[in-house]
Amino acid sequence: MMELALIRTLMDKEFYDDNKGIRCPDDLFSKDVRKIKQSLDYAMTTFDRTLTPSELEALFFANNSTLTTANKEVYNDLFKRVSHEEVMNKQIASTVLSKLFQQLLGNKLANIGYDYVNGRIDSLEPVRNLMRTYQDDFTPNLKLDFGNIDIDHLLKANDIQSQWKFNIPSLRRRVEGISGGQYIIVGARPNTGKTSFHASLISSPGGFASQGARCLILCNEEAYERVGARYLSAATSLSMEEVKGNYALASSRYEPVRKQIDLYDSTGKDMAWVEAIIKAYTPDIVVLDMGDKFANKNSEASDVYLKSAAIHARNIAKQYNCAVIWMSQLSAEAEGKVNVDQSMLEGSKTGKAAEADLMILISKNPVLEVKEEEDKLDSKRYLIVAKNKLKGGWHGKITCELDGARAQYLA
Repeated sequence: MMELALIRTLMDKEFYDDNKGIRCPDDLFSKDVRKIKQSLDYAMTTFDRTLTPSELEALFFANNSTLTTANKEVYNDLFKRVSHEEVMNKQIASTVLSKLFQQLLGNKLANIGYDYVNGRIDSLEPVRNLMRTYQDDFTPNLKLDFGNIDIDHLLKANDIQSQWKFNIPSLRRRVEGISGGQYIIVGARPNTGKTSFHASLISSPGGFASQGARCLILCNEEAYERVGARYLSAATSLSMEEVKGNYALASSRYEPVRKQIDLYDSTGKDMAWVEAIIKAYTPDIVVLDMGDKFANKNSEASDVYLKSAAIHARNIAKQYNCAVIWMSQLSAEAEGKVNVDQSMLEGSKTGKAAEADLMILISKNPVLEVKEEEDKLDSKRYLIVAKNKLKGGWHGKITCELDGARAQYLA
């Protein structure tokens, strides 16, 4: 029996170490032999040496004392047969394990395909997860194409980390910009200016759109016309009332920017849909406003499904070479606070934040009871760079002004 011969061969410590883990999953073996394999894994982890058949048998029965008489007879017979099996040639055994592994993985892929065809799943993310888990283990002997770490390549890669420059001077001095393949989180409390922030970065003078970036804004919170109005104001440096009175001027300023921007009301859509749209339209910069609402709630715990969605967003950024800007709310803990941090992201522990290359949190001064003072402080905004894996790695607080009527952040 081939699987018993493999068990006998895996009892050799050197061979076991070369083929343990996901290269030799329990699923390769039938139900009864699988329990022996699990005892073998336990023994190798505990004793870290080559085993004899009698040693493995003794450990198995010691750890499975509740077996029925009938089951004991089955396993007595199996261990007797294991003891009579010859150790396989290691190269042949490795080849057999590799072929069995390919068959197992093929069956898993077929099952995902079947569920996809029959509507049980609506995303190919399970395929990506499966490939991520197993991609280096189709064969026990790996050949990796290592990354290019020549000095010229690293200098070039470092230079393009800021392909699209920030147009807020105080921010740009600290964090020059963003590039394709990066995942950026922007968080703030309600009514702080999140939508105006991405409108300002993309649409206002010197923004990503005027730099030539193709920008896709997928909004699921406000009506797309309201978001579009902020983009119009940011691009023209005019309030909506001023646009009405200066139509020709507004049109001349807006038209070059408008050609670079696509905006879509994405209410009710999920991350699988987001990926399909990005694949079809190949934008340079994608804004998900709000990012959390694209997550599939496939768990009772919000941090679990938000982490899954964040990983999906990061994979999208890397695979399609676009910058993904994920707009997020901050929790009530951040209300009235200037100094906010990543632990205040709503609905998430560390999973969402862990994926980000850059995190900018927006705060403002607390509302004061004295109206005149409130007016003076209302436009001031603080950009907290809470996480920064980009060039320079600067962290800290930047002070700027929000012109709410024109949806522009100024410094």
